[in-house]
Amino acid sequence: MCFHRALLHLYPASFRTEYGEELARLYAHRAAEVGAFAAAVEAIADVVPNAAAAHADILGRDLRYSLRTLRRAPAFVITAVLVVALGIGANTAAFTLADFVLIRPLPFPQAERLVKVWQSTPGYGRMEASPANFRDLKLLTRSFVGMGAYTTSAANLVGADAPRRLETAMVSFDVMPTLGVNAAMGRGIDPTDSIASDVAVLSYGIWRSQFGGDAGMIGRPIRLDGVRRTVIGVMPPSFNFPMRDVDVWTPLVLDPRQFADRNDNWLEIIARLRPGASLAAANADVALAWSQLARRYPKELERSGAHVIGLRDELPRKARVLLLALCGAALCILLLACANLASLLLARAIARGREIAVRAALGAGRERIVRQLTTESLLLALLGGVAGIVLAKLAIPMLGRLVPDSLPIAEAPTIDSRILLFAALVVAVTVFTFGVLPAIRAGGARAFDDLRAGARSGGRRKQRARSVLVVIEIVASVVLLISSGLLVRTMWRLQSVDPGFRADSVAMIRTALPAQKYALTRRRTELYDRVLAEVRTLPGVTGAAYTTMAPLTMGGGIWPVGVRGASVIREDNNTASLRFATPGYFATIGIPLRRGRDLADNDDATRDFVAVVSESFARRYWPNEDPIGKGFAFAFHDRRVVGIVGDVRNRGLERESEPQVYLPARQVGDSSLAYYAPKDLVVRSSLPLASLLPAVRRIVHAIDPEQPISDAAMMTSVVADQTASRAAQLRVLGIMAAVALLLAGVGIHGLLAFAVSSRIQEIGVRLALGAPGGMITRMILREGLVLGFAGLLPGVLIAYAAGRAMQSLLVGVEPGDTVTFAAAVLLCLATTIVGCVRPALRASRIDPIAALRSD
Repeated sequence: MCFHRALLHLYPASFRTEYGEELARLYAHRAAEVGAFAAAVEAIADVVPNAAAAHADILGRDLRYSLRTLRRAPAFVITAVLVVALGIGANTAAFTLADFVLIRPLPFPQAERLVKVWQSTPGYGRMEASPANFRDLKLLTRSFVGMGAYTTSAANLVGADAPRRLETAMVSFDVMPTLGVNAAMGRGIDPTDSIASDVAVLSYGIWRSQFGGDAGMIGRPIRLDGVRRTVIGVMPPSFNFPMRDVDVWTPLVLDPRQFADRNDNWLEIIARLRPGASLAAANADVALAWSQLARRYPKELERSGAHVIGLRDELPRKARVLLLALCGAALCILLLACANLASLLLARAIARGREIAVRAALGAGRERIVRQLTTESLLLALLGGVAGIVLAKLAIPMLGRLVPDSLPIAEAPTIDSRILLFAALVVAVTVFTFGVLPAIRAGGARAFDDLRAGARSGGRRKQRARSVLVVIEIVASVVLLISSGLLVRTMWRLQSVDPGFRADSVAMIRTALPAQKYALTRRRTELYDRVLAEVRTLPGVTGAAYTTMAPLTMGGGIWPVGVRGASVIREDNNTASLRFATPGYFATIGIPLRRGRDLADNDDATRDFVAVVSESFARRYWPNEDPIGKGFAFAFHDRRVVGIVGDVRNRGLERESEPQVYLPARQVGDSSLAYYAPKDLVVRSSLPLASLLPAVRRIVHAIDPEQPISDAAMMTSVVADQTASRAAQLRVLGIMAAVALLLAGVGIHGLLAFAVSSRIQEIGVRLALGAPGGMITRMILREGLVLGFAGLLPGVLIAYAAGRAMQSLLVGVEPGDTVTFAAAVLLCLATTIVGCVRPALRASRIDPIAALRSD
C-alpha cells in the first residue's frame, strides 16, 4: 500500500483528493486477488499514462485561463515581455561576444598550447623578428614541438575576369603543422615548398567567391603579382590565420641575404608548446636562448630581448576592457529587468489579491492556485524569452565591430546556448518567485484577512519590497549613465583631436604594384606620372599624389635614426616612421608645410638624397637649431633635410606617433624597400567617391590592364574608423543607459502611483482635517526623492569604481570626471522628479468625501 500511495502522487493533488481513497481500495482488492507484485505492475501501467493525461488536461485549462487573463491586461503583458526580452537579449548578445573573444577555445587543436614569440626593444614591447633571429631561436629553444614564421602582404590576382587585390600570408612550411590544421581539399604548405615557392593555398571564402567552389581548382595555376602559382589546397571555412581576411597562403622562402641583418624585423613567430611545458618555462627557455645570441651579436642585439605570450593574449588590453565594460552594462540591464519585472508582478499580485483570496475561500487548494499562477508566469517568461532571442540575433551582428582583427576567429559568433540558458534561468526565477508569491499567501487565515481588507493590507507590506527594487533600478541607471558619459566624453575628445591633415574631400585609392613587374624605380615612377597626370585633369580634382600608405592606414614603418655619427640602434627615442611620396602630396592631403620646400620631381637617385621631416623630428634632433640642410642617416642612406611639415598621427588618434620622415618616390632603389614603394593614391576632389572611383579605375586600367585598385575610401571615413569600435560600444551603452533611465522613471512613477492608491483613505483624512494640497504634494515628492537619493549615493560609488576599472578606455578624461558625474546625477534627479509629479498632483486632488467612502 505504501508503494501505491507513493505512485498516486503522480496525479495532480486535486485528483488525489477526489479519487485517492477509491483508487486505494481498488488496489487493495486487486492485490488480494492477483498478488502484490502483479497488482503493482498493473498499477504502474494504469497510473503513469492516466497521470500524464490528467496533467495535460489541467495544463491545457491553465493555459487557456492564463491567455484569457493576460488578454485582459495588454499593457502589463507588453511591458513584462519587453522587460524580459531586454534582459535576456542584452545579456545573451554581450556575453556571447565576450565568451567568443575571451574564453572560447581558438579554432585549432589544443589551442591553449599555441604561443607567439616577440622581440622587444626599449619603447617597443612587441616587435617582429628578423629572419636570422627566427632561425636561431628555433634552433636554440627546447620548449616547442613546432615553430614557424609568417608575414602578411597582398597580391594582385590576374588572369581572371578582372584583376583583383587579395590579402595574402607568406608562411614557412612549419606554420600549418604547428597550428595542427589540415587542408579541407588537397594539402597545405609542407617542407617541399620551402625550395620551390610557386604554389598557393586558397581560403575557403575566396575558393567559393572567386572560383565558384570548383573542386577541380586543385592543380590549376593562378597568377599572383604576375607569378604563376599552382593551387595545391583549400583550407577549411574556420581557418582564419593569421587574420580573418586572408585569401591566399604562399610559401615563405628566405633568401640567404635576408639573414645578414639582425635588425630587419618583419617576421611574426607562431609556436606550439611541448606537452607539459608551461608558458613560464617557455619564457625562461627563450630568454636563455636570447642571452646566448646577445653575447654573440652584442652590437646588433643591444638592449633587446624576446618573450612568449599565449596566442589569445594577442588581444589588446583596450579590446578586453571594452568587452568587459559591455558585459557589466548587460548585467545592469539584467538587474533592471529583474527588478522591474518583480515590481510589475508584485503590483499585479496586489491587484489580484482579492481574486486569489476569494478562490482560496471558496475551497481552491493552494496547489491548484500555485499551479495556475506558475503557468501564467512561465507563459510570460516564454514570450519574453522568444523576444529576447530575436533581440540577441539582431544585436550580435551589430556588435561585430567589437571582435578584434588580431585574433584568428570569425567576424561574429552565433548565440551561445549556455549564456541564453543562464539569462533565461535568472528571469524565470524572478518570474516564478514574484509571480507565484500571491499563491504562497493564499489559503489559511491570511486569505480571509485579505478578503476583508482588500488590497490595502497586502499593498503596504509589498510597498517596502517595491521601494527596494526601485532603489536598485536607480543604482543601475546611475552606473550606466556615468559609464556611458565617460566614454562619450572620451569620444568627443578623440573626435576633436587633429590628425595632422585635412581629411575632408580627400579620397584614398590603393594601387599596389607587383614587386616583380615593377622592380625598377623607373617603371614605377612612369606609372605614377601617367596616373597622376590624367587624374589631375578630372573635373573637380584639385590635387593628386602618391604615398607609401595614407595616414592612419599603417602604424609601423619604423626605422632607426642616426644623427652626428651616432650609432643607428632602434630605440623609442631615436626612431621615425618612413613614407615615400610624390611631389604635391602635402598640399593634396592637407599636411601643412612649415618651412623649406616640398619634395620635387628632380629629387631622384642622381641627386642628393633628401627628406622632408615632421616638426617633432626637428625638435627631437635639432631643438635649438635650424634643421634645414641638416644631415642624418636613415633607411640605408645619408639624407639632407629640405622641408619641415606638421606632425601626423599615423599611430591613431589615441596615442602619439613617432616623428615622420618623407622621402622622394624617385629615390627608392631598384628592388629595394619594395614594401615602402608608393601605393596609395590620394585625390582631393569635390566629386563623391562613387563618381571618382570609376574614373580612376578606367585611367589605371588603360595604363596597366592587369593592375587592380582596392581599399578605396574617403579619408573622413578612415578617420571615423579610428573610433568605430568605440562608437559601436557607445551606441549599445547609450541605448542601455536610456532604457535604464526610462525603467527607473517608470518604476518610481509606478511605486508612487500605487502608494497614492493604497493610501487614499489616509490622504482623504488628512485633507478632511485641513491639510493643504501643497503639503500632500510635498509629502509624495519627498518620498520619491528619498528613493532617488538612496540610489544615487551607491550608484555614484559603483560608477567611480567602474570608471577606474575601464581607465584604459578613457583618453583625456578622468574616472571621476566632475562634468560627467554631475550631468548623470542631475539627469537621474530630473527623472525622479518627473516620475513623482503625476502621483503627487493626483494625491493633492483627491476628494476627501469620496476617499472616506471608498473601500
